[in-house]
Amino acid sequence: MKTTKDFAPVLQSFFENYLVKERGVSAHTVRAYRDAFVQLIEYLDERRGIKPERITFELLDKSLLLDFLNWLEEEKHCSVPTRNQRCVAIRSFCQYLMYVLPEQMGRWKQICSIPMKKGTGQPMNYLSVEAVKCILEQIDTSSRQGLRNLTMLSLLYNSGARVQELIDLTPSSIRRDKPYAINLVGKGSKCRVVPLDEDIMKLLVKYMKAFSLYDNEKSRNPLFSNTWGEKLSTPGITYVIKKYAAMARVLHPDIIPDKISPHVFRHTRAMHLLQAGVNLIYIRDILGHVSVQTTEVYARADSKQKREALEKAYAEVGITEPKVKSWEKNSKLKEYLRSLA
Repeated sequence: MKTTKDFAPVLQSFFENYLVKERGVSAHTVRAYRDAFVQLIEYLDERRGIKPERITFELLDKSLLLDFLNWLEEEKHCSVPTRNQRCVAIRSFCQYLMYVLPEQMGRWKQICSIPMKKGTGQPMNYLSVEAVKCILEQIDTSSRQGLRNLTMLSLLYNSGARVQELIDLTPSSIRRDKPYAINLVGKGSKCRVVPLDEDIMKLLVKYMKAFSLYDNEKSRNPLFSNTWGEKLSTPGITYVIKKYAAMARVLHPDIIPDKISPHVFRHTRAMHLLQAGVNLIYIRDILGHVSVQTTEVYARADSKQKREALEKAYAEVGITEPKVKSWEKNSKLKEYLRSLA
């Protein structure tokens, strides 16, 4: 059945009316959904030869969208979690279409039935304390940009913030009186207060003075901005991290991983807090997790704590390594015994 509605205005209404006005989703969710449809449009152009202005609802079916999701993995080398995020965006759009184009509800239900793909569990990527120090030591703070980068990456680690939470910070987000703290706005526009230590606060004060961010008229400006005074982007911050990580890797290739991202700093902060004996409940509040079950992933990933716990358990019950008997050290005797076989 051919529909009289055009694809472009319905997609625009999905973003502007349904997502923003009706559901009130966060800007982060809007960006994630936007990226999904940008890639879908790119797929239709590259794989199917269909230009954006020629996209119609008749093109969208389960078979095409499954091919799109496979294209993301095979051609764009997206991870399984990214593939699933794109799938969620498309399913949300199709749920919206059930109300806008109910005459094709069967088609939209079929698309919504596309399941999430199970991925292989990957070990959590986080840095040692020495690795964090090594990366930060590569930053030349004699320039304004260097001072910004040191402050930005130090705060990213110290606060355990998500990269978008860091991007959205303004000077008014910082509590400059004791107890020092920072106000972060996370997923679902939920606010949380994260305490800051004195060292990071001194660095923030130095940075804010150098960039005149104490002025009242700049209280709503981005805390970290580019040359034009605009918010930094996730790719921009990722570039900064990779730049200094590459420099640190030359000096210490054994402790700097090949893959590093802003989220690695968040994982790293959580692991270091856990290793310092901080309760999971407090780590949950710092990270802004809804449930402590989400935070428990750090406890499961900390092999050092597991090893120390096992060693302690052995010691408490008197289990020790068996002593090597003297005859086992005699190589000639062992050779003789093997010959008997």
